[in-house]
Amino acid sequence: MAEGGSVNMQTLHESFKKFASYGDTKATGNEMTGKNWAKLCKDCKIIDGKTITSTDVDIVFSKVKGKTARVITFEEFKNALAELAPKRFKGQSKEEATEAAYKLIVGKDPTNAGVTKVTKTGAVDRLTDTSKYTGSHKGRFNEDGKGKGKIGREDVIDKTGYVGAYKGAGTYDEKPKEK
Repeated sequence: MAEGGSVNMQTLHESFKKFASYGDTKATGNEMTGKNWAKLCKDCKIIDGKTITSTDVDIVFSKVKGKTARVITFEEFKNALAELAPKRFKGQSKEEATEAAYKLIVGKDPTNAGVTKVTKTGAVDRLTDTSKYTGSHKGRFNEDGKGKGKIGREDVIDKTGYVGAYKGAGTYDEKPKEK
């Protein structure tokens, strides 16, 4: 195996740990499950859909792990890659193929493909467009669509002594006009 080649085993081990602990809060990163092994192979393009499929990856995982084990260690991980690499990189020696497989993995992190993203389409746009709000909700936002905060949520008490919609507010002390 290409131990001292151009791939740094420390960075390969770091990528192994990231994938090993992906999706499991209790994982230490020292052992990888079959699900995470398949994710690593898919995210790092070891599964190409032609020469290597997810079935091949699962079979290799079963071969390298212990009989009763459900996880693989870093050493077993390297053995699994060494077994998959010649099939993925045809025409290269076993060492060159293993090195090429290492290069695909080094420095990679698990991707979050398929994670639900916030959408703003159709009904969501209409529901969140503050310019279309009516009634009491309209008073909660300014022209830019920004919330007014407490002023927009609560009625501010006017302590002038006049009723809310009284048109002659503030005219008590003025003298009536003479006709």
